[in-house]
Parts: sequence; structure tokens; C-alpha cells
Amino acid sequence: MEITLSNIMFLAAVLLLLSVYAAKAGSRFGVPTLVLFLGVGMLCGVDGFGIHFDSAEAVQFIGMTALSIILFSGGLDTAIKDIRPIAGPGIVLATVGVLLTAGITGAFIYFLFNWIAPEAHFGIMESLLLASIMSSTDSASVFSILNSSRTGLKQNLKPTLELESGSNDPMAYLLVIILISIIESGAQMSAPLIWKSLAMLATQLALGIMCGVAFGWITVQLVNRLRIANEFLYPVMMIGCVFLSFSLTEMLGGNSYLAVYIAGVVVGNMKLSLKRSITTFFGGFTWLSQIIMFLSLGLLVNPHELLTPHVIIPGLLLGLFMILAGRPLSVFISLLPFRNFTLKARAYISWVGLRGAVPIIFATYALVSPELLHARYIFNMVFFITLLSLLIQGTTVRSMAQWLGLTEECHQREFNVDFPDEITAETAEKEVDAAMLADGNTLSEVRIAPDTLVMLIKRNGAYLVPTGKTRLFLGDKLLLISSAASRTQKAKTHR
Repeated sequence: MEITLSNIMFLAAVLLLLSVYAAKAGSRFGVPTLVLFLGVGMLCGVDGFGIHFDSAEAVQFIGMTALSIILFSGGLDTAIKDIRPIAGPGIVLATVGVLLTAGITGAFIYFLFNWIAPEAHFGIMESLLLASIMSSTDSASVFSILNSSRTGLKQNLKPTLELESGSNDPMAYLLVIILISIIESGAQMSAPLIWKSLAMLATQLALGIMCGVAFGWITVQLVNRLRIANEFLYPVMMIGCVFLSFSLTEMLGGNSYLAVYIAGVVVGNMKLSLKRSITTFFGGFTWLSQIIMFLSLGLLVNPHELLTPHVIIPGLLLGLFMILAGRPLSVFISLLPFRNFTLKARAYISWVGLRGAVPIIFATYALVSPELLHARYIFNMVFFITLLSLLIQGTTVRSMAQWLGLTEECHQREFNVDFPDEITAETAEKEVDAAMLADGNTLSEVRIAPDTLVMLIKRNGAYLVPTGKTRLFLGDKLLLISSAASRTQKAKTHR
């Protein structure tokens, strides 16, 4: 089936609905959502229902746009106080760990292909390129599984892995771009070329960090000074700032992926008008971006090309090497200076080296290069190894943490609020320190708006409002939500 203007909306609706229901079904069995989205795309592709979609350039653009939203949203949810204790190991894993993974895996790929397929002439630069494409990790599906089961991780493992997965994409991207440019120019590996590549790497990282901080601060100032009655335009303003940060950083020669992630961290840790509404919007918009990106990736691949011996055999060998040797070696070497992780914690970090959508997006950069003879083969290998990684590691994330004794109970904040039907007034919300309320049967009054008072009773860590609804809290913060019309009257009644 060809994608035309007359059926594109119908196809989009069917794909989105299939993806949502597939994710719902997969969450019950611990299957990573990414696998299901990719599966839906493959099922509806040329070898499935017959949707013909083979534009690598379009997928690359979709992936670039989606990644900017996903990385910004990830930074938006990152609290500096949570990552400060693990900033050192997280950054080392995202930089040195990526370089080590690319180098170790690249050497293995070179010897592997010269052993099983010497006639393919798979050179050292192509081997390093394939390894660099797969050097970044994706932990989004990991924590969707952990959060759905309310499973926490000891030893600050969760923020460590989140920081690594959110900040290691720029390093892998730089390696991919540098290696593709070297292959296209036909240059030979030499000391001057290595120093030039390192200088380019340092420049892009430095500019990416500076642009991210600057654009993040500018975004906060613009949003706070917007002063517009229609609050639905604030998220639109934020999206424009994200795309502007990404594109301007690219024009200035910096790493745009790193810039949008850091901009998200800056915005998420500053006072922002309608912050909760904006973050809620970005939560849904991020999921939509991920679904569209994964579906387009699934549509781009041809399953019959994956199910061939020259992809399956080296793909299995390479995938198992990365899971059992390449990733563990890079993690253990990178974490040598840090003593705050036990052997079991290091082993778990090694296991959660999931490959996801980012390596497949990076593979499209090779796919659109006219100078790469094995571009399609590299893309198919990356896709196969990504599926292998998600099926082996992604489905055992929770069980591996339990087996290593690294799980702990995770209390999650409840955001669902059920107001009576007669309440139609505007609602107000505020996040206050839980320490404001003493435990026991103490009646406390909290003002969340000039004309809104909320009466709370704290009993054994649970908060009761006059309506009888219970609110649980996470850490030292509590979300208070009230109707300015009805709750004020109730507060006055109790006074």
C-alpha cells in the first residue's frame, strides 16, 4: 500500500491505536514498549500489510525531531539534587564508556568479519562506525518496566542510568559523524587526523554545554514573561524554544543533542510559569514522538533482509559479545575510580546496556551516505542487534535486579484527583514541604492560593483532605490540589 494524501490520516490512526494497545498488552508481560512499537511498524510494512515507506531521509528527520523532544523532556524531569551525588560516574559512563564500547566492539567486529566473511572487505573504519552507532544506550523502556511494577533500585542506580542514557547520545553521534566524514573523504587513519577528530569532539561538546545552559535560561525568561491569558500557548512556546535551541546550536557548530538535554535540565530546575501544566503536556508529547519515531523505523526495515544467515549469524555473535563482554568491560573500566558502587551494582549497570531507537536513527546517517558500500547491511545489523538486546536484556531488567538483590520498594506519587461533579470552579495546585505538617492527628491549614485554603490531617504518613481522599507523597514534597470555589468555603467551615 502506497502512502497517499487520501489515506495518510487513516493509516496514522490505525498505527497509533495499534501501538497503544500493544504497549498496554506488553506491559503485563514485561516486554519493552520499544519492541512493540517497532513490531507494529514492521507488521504494517512491505513484508506485512504492505505499507511502502523507504525514505531514510524522512526517517532521519523524524528521528532528529523526536529525539530533540525526548532528550529535552528527559532533562526536564532530571532533578539536579538527584544527579549531583552520581554526576561523576554518570558523565564518565556517557563519555569514556561510549569511547571504550566503540573501540572494544570495533576491534571485535573487524576480526569477526575478516574471519567469517573476508570477501566482504569490511575495513577497520567501517567496523568502528558500526560499533559507534551501537555505543549509546537507551534506558527509557527499562524504567517504564520498573515504574509500572513500583520497583526501585538501590545505590542510586536509577539516576545513574538515567543520566548516562540521557547524555551518552551526543558522544555516539559525534563519533558517527566523524567516522562517516573520514570514510567519505577517503582519508587514512593518522596521528594528525586523530588529533583533528579529538579537537572537533571537544569543540562540539563545549559548545553544546554552553548553548544548552544559555538557551535553557533564555527559555525560562521568555516563558515567565509571556503574560498571556491562554495558558495552552505556553507549551507551544516551549516547543518553539526546544527546536530553536537545537537548530541554533547546530548552526554554531555545537552538539545539538547535548544542548537540548542540558536546556531541559536548566528549565526543569528553575522556577517556571505553569510548570506542572508544561511538564504534563511534554509527557504526552514525548510519548507521541517516541511512537511516531519507532513506527517509522519499523516501517523502514524489511524483515526478509534480517532473516538471512549473513545477518543472523554475525548479528548473534556481535550482540552476545556486546552484552557479555563489550558493555561489561567498558563499564568496569570506566567505574574504576569510583568506589561507591558494589560489584553487583557494576554488574547491573553492565546488564542494562540496552540498545534502542537512537542507534537505529544513527544508522540512517550511514544509510543516506553515498560513499558507504555496506550502508544497508550496517542498518540491518544495527536493527537486528537492537531487537536482540531488547528481547534478552529488556525482558530481564526486573528479574536481574531482584537476582542481584538491588531492588527496593518504590513509593510513587499519585496525581489522579477526583472532584465531585458539582465542582466546576477553577482549580489551584501547589507543591509544599511535607515537613510543614506534623504527624499524628494534627489539623493543618495550607494556603495554596490567595483565596484558597486546604485543611489536611496527617496520619501515619498519609494526608487526608476534608473530602476524605487520601494523598500519598514522594520524598519531602506533597502535591496539593484544590478548587478555589468550594474548598475555600470548606476551609472556612473548619476554622
